[in-house]
Amino acid sequence: ICRILFYCVMSFQDSVLICDEVDAVLNKILIDNGLKVSYEPEITAEQILEKISNFNIIIVRSRTTITKEMIDKADNCKIIARVGVGLDNVDQVAAKAKNIRVINAVEGAMNAVAELVLGFMLSLARQTGRGDRAVRDGKWLKKELKGTELRGKYLGIIGLGNIGKRLARLARGLNMNIIGYDVMPIDEEFAKEVGLMKADLSTLLQSSDYISIHVPLLDSTYHLLDAEKMSTMKKTAKIINTSRGGVVDEDALYEAIKNGTLGGAALDVFEKEPATGNKLAELDNVILTPHIGAQTKEAQSLAANVIGEKIIQILRGVI
Repeated sequence: ICRILFYCVMSFQDSVLICDEVDAVLNKILIDNGLKVSYEPEITAEQILEKISNFNIIIVRSRTTITKEMIDKADNCKIIARVGVGLDNVDQVAAKAKNIRVINAVEGAMNAVAELVLGFMLSLARQTGRGDRAVRDGKWLKKELKGTELRGKYLGIIGLGNIGKRLARLARGLNMNIIGYDVMPIDEEFAKEVGLMKADLSTLLQSSDYISIHVPLLDSTYHLLDAEKMSTMKKTAKIINTSRGGVVDEDALYEAIKNGTLGGAALDVFEKEPATGNKLAELDNVILTPHIGAQTKEAQSLAANVIGEKIIQILRGVI
């Protein structure tokens, strides 16, 4: 009881720099626990370099990149937190060398990203984007837009972490067949729950009607789907990428779809962001969105809550 009471009344004097726009609940959690918060969602890299030595905790989303140069100047930093899933915008090697904890909120985006993938699959299957554009242009493509159903199709999920598992459960509800590949062991209970067929990457790519990617961007996953691997897929197969842009070779994807050796794609992430002027926009059977996977009210609130609680628990010595 004494320990609980101690946690309830203790507060911290650490200073926090929030570099990107986050849900207001995060500010409230930090301030309520006595932290001094500097909320600067438009701060530039140059300004971070000037100020970073003054802060104990740095918080970012996807807009801001925390580089080695910044970390080298972060002499008082204890924690770098990403209000999101990926950590490729934080130099984790440099942070580790300075004994700085790097944390993220993998729980926050799980459902939002999985639902976006499901929406992509439905849109690709029924060509709703093309239909919308045609009606706006005064065209009626009813005969041309003969779609397909998701029921009975094979969904290949590359990466069975939190998001991959959530997607599998949603897709199973639509009576899709689930094929899974991961470099890590796949949980047997989960596999039984969704009827998952475990496969190597080659088999997954050859067998799937839809391929959804849920892996971090590492040296080993850069251009994981390249021209050679795309050539092994069904001509009707469709690639969905909501992980990181560099995982898919966009030039190879463009050529495969343009030449009819792939059925289409939906991308929420790109090798270069913002992706304005991306040549994939020329293709009818491609959906492009501006990195909105976690961009829901619910996901942002949950991620902010998760990061706030993790920071407080680290400062308390709980985790």
